[in-house]
Amino acid sequence: MLEEAGEVLENMLKASCLPLGFIVFLPAVLLLVAPPLPAADAAHEFTVYRMQQYDLQGQPYGTRNAVLNTEARTIDADVLSRRCVLMRLLDFSYERYQRALRQSAGAVVIILPRAMAAVPQDVIRQFMEIEPEMLAMETIVPVYFAVEDDALLSIYEQTQAASTSQGSASAAEVAEFSGCDRLAHRAENFDSSSLQRRFAKPPSGLKSGQWPSPLWQHKRFIRSCGHTPVPERHPPSSPSDDTSHGHHDCVLLHTATANGFQMVTSGVQSKAVSDWLITSVEGRLTGLGGEDLPTIVIVAHYDAFGVAPWLSHGADSNGSGISVLLELTRLFSRLYTYKRTHAAYNLLFFASGGGKFNYQGTKRWLEDNLDHTDSSLLQDNVAFVLCLDTLGRGDSLHLHVSKPPREGTLQHSFLRELETVAAHQFPEVRFSMVHKKINLAEDILAWEHERFAIRRLPAFTLSHLESHRDGQRSSIMDVRSRVDSKTLTRNTRLIAEALTRVIYNLTEKGTPPDMPVFTEQMIQREQLDSVMDWLTAQPRAAQLVGKDGTFLSTLQHHLGHYLKEVRPHHVKADKRDPEFVFYDQLKQVMNAYRVKPAIFDLLLAVCIGAYLGMAYTAVQVSRGLGNTRPFRRPLGRPEGLPVGGVA
Repeated sequence: MLEEAGEVLENMLKASCLPLGFIVFLPAVLLLVAPPLPAADAAHEFTVYRMQQYDLQGQPYGTRNAVLNTEARTIDADVLSRRCVLMRLLDFSYERYQRALRQSAGAVVIILPRAMAAVPQDVIRQFMEIEPEMLAMETIVPVYFAVEDDALLSIYEQTQAASTSQGSASAAEVAEFSGCDRLAHRAENFDSSSLQRRFAKPPSGLKSGQWPSPLWQHKRFIRSCGHTPVPERHPPSSPSDDTSHGHHDCVLLHTATANGFQMVTSGVQSKAVSDWLITSVEGRLTGLGGEDLPTIVIVAHYDAFGVAPWLSHGADSNGSGISVLLELTRLFSRLYTYKRTHAAYNLLFFASGGGKFNYQGTKRWLEDNLDHTDSSLLQDNVAFVLCLDTLGRGDSLHLHVSKPPREGTLQHSFLRELETVAAHQFPEVRFSMVHKKINLAEDILAWEHERFAIRRLPAFTLSHLESHRDGQRSSIMDVRSRVDSKTLTRNTRLIAEALTRVIYNLTEKGTPPDMPVFTEQMIQREQLDSVMDWLTAQPRAAQLVGKDGTFLSTLQHHLGHYLKEVRPHHVKADKRDPEFVFYDQLKQVMNAYRVKPAIFDLLLAVCIGAYLGMAYTAVQVSRGLGNTRPFRRPLGRPEGLPVGGVA
C-alpha cells in the first residue's frame, strides 16, 4: 500500500497536477500557519458563590442544588431549558429571574461588578428588594454569584452575542423549531373544509354537524402531527420563498460556527453540615454597692446575611451595631474604673450569633440563663434590654418596642432621655418610637428585642430603619461604603449620652439637657472606622463563622480588654428536631470551557468527507494520467508494409 501511495505521489509530481497538490498540501499549510488558541480563550477558571441553602424550623430556603455542567446562555436567548443563564447585575430583574426558572433553566449565574460602590443607587435598592423574594421560595436549580473580571466579561459578551442572534439555539432546537414552523404554516393554510375531511368524526360533546372553533382545529392538527405549536415563531410568508430559505441557511451556518461555553463546577452535591455551632460572646461590668443591683443588657448580633453567604459582609446590618457595642464597652469600662464614676448598675454586654436565623444565639442564651441556671444577672433585677441594629446611615432613629414602656419605669426614662438628647444636642436627628406587637404566627421574629419580650423582659431595639422588612437588613449590597462614619459616630454619642444620663440620673440632678457628657474627642471615630473595616473585611454569615475561627477569637479578645468574665456561649442544633440546618458547598470554582454546538461536528464531518472525496477523485484521475502512454509509429518499417513483413 505504501509503494502504491508513493507511486501515486510520484506520478502526481511528474504530471505537475496543480489542483491535486493544492488539495493535498493546503490543509497541512493551514494547520502550520494557523496560530494556536490561547489557553485563556479555551478555558477560564473563576470563583463562584452559591445562594443560601438552609432549613429553619423544618422549612427549606434557598437553592437545593450545587452541581452544574451545562451550556451557557444569556437571558436574551429564546430557549433557556437546561442552560446556564448568565445575567449581569445591571440587567437583572425579578421578572427575568422568574422567566429563567419557569423555562427550566439548568442554572443561573449572576455576575456582580467589581466595585459595588460604583453601582447606581437605584440598582442597589432594586436588588435589595429582590433578595428576600429570591430566598422566600425553594429553588431547585443551582444559583451562583460571581465577581466579574475581564475574562468573565468577555465570556458574557460572546454568549450574549450568540444568544441575541437567531442562531443561538442548538442544532436540535433549530431543526425542531423549523419543523414546527412548517407545521404551523401548513395549519394556517388549511381551511375548515380540509380539516373536516381529515377529522370526519366531531369531538365528543358536540352534535353532528357542529364543529369547534378554528383555534381548536389548529391545535388538534398540530397535535396529530406529533408536535406542539411553539409561540412567537412566525413561518415564512411562502414555503417557496428563496429569501426565507437563504435566511434559514444563514441561521444554520451561524449556529454551526458560533462559539459557546460549557459551565462546569468543580464541587459535589451539597449536604447538611452536622454539629455546627453558633457562638455568642458575653461580658459584664459589675455595679458598685450591693448584690441586688439593676442590670442593663446591651445586645447586638454580629452575623451578616444576604442571598449568598460568602458575599454577606453586613456593614450596616449589623456591623454598625457591633461597632457601637464595642465602643460602649470602652467608654463605660473607663467610667467603672474610678470609684467616683462607678455606677450602681450592672452592665451586661452580649454579642449574639445566629441573629439572622431567628436569633438562635439569643434564644438559647436566654434558655440557659433563665431555665437552667440558678444564679444569673438575667434572673435578677433587669432594668431593660437595649438591642442595637443598623445604626450607620440616615438622620433618623427609631426605638422599636413590642409594648410601650409604662411611665415611671427605667425603660420609660431611657426613652425620654433619647428624645431629650436628640432634641437638644443632635437636632438633625428625627427620633420616634415605633410600636409593633409580636406576631407569634410568623416563622421569623421581626427584631431581636422580641426574643427578650417573649420571656417578659423589658426590651427594645434602636435602629435607623422604620420597618423590619427593609431590604437593607439582609443584602449582599450592604458593604462598607454604605456606612457613613460621621453618622455612626454621632449615633454612638447619642446612645452613650442617653445611657449615661439614665445610669447616673443626671436629669434629676439638674444637669442641663444640652450639656454633653462625652465630647467629640472622647468618641474615637478612628476606633469606630477600624472596627468597621475589620468587620467588613470578611464575610460573617452564620454558616462561615466557626468557633475556632479568627473572628470570634478577635471579638472575644477585644471584649476581654474592657469587660470582666468574658466567655463564649455555644449553640448546637438538636439532632432529633433541629431548628436550623446549614449546608456546605457555598463556595466553588467554576470552569468555562469554549465549545462548539453539536451541529458543528456534523458540518465538520461533511467537510472532511467532501475533502476526502475530492482527494480520492484527484488521485484516481492522477493514476489514470500516469498509466496512459502516447501512441508512437514503429521504427524501421516502411509505410504500407504489412506487419509480417510480406508485401
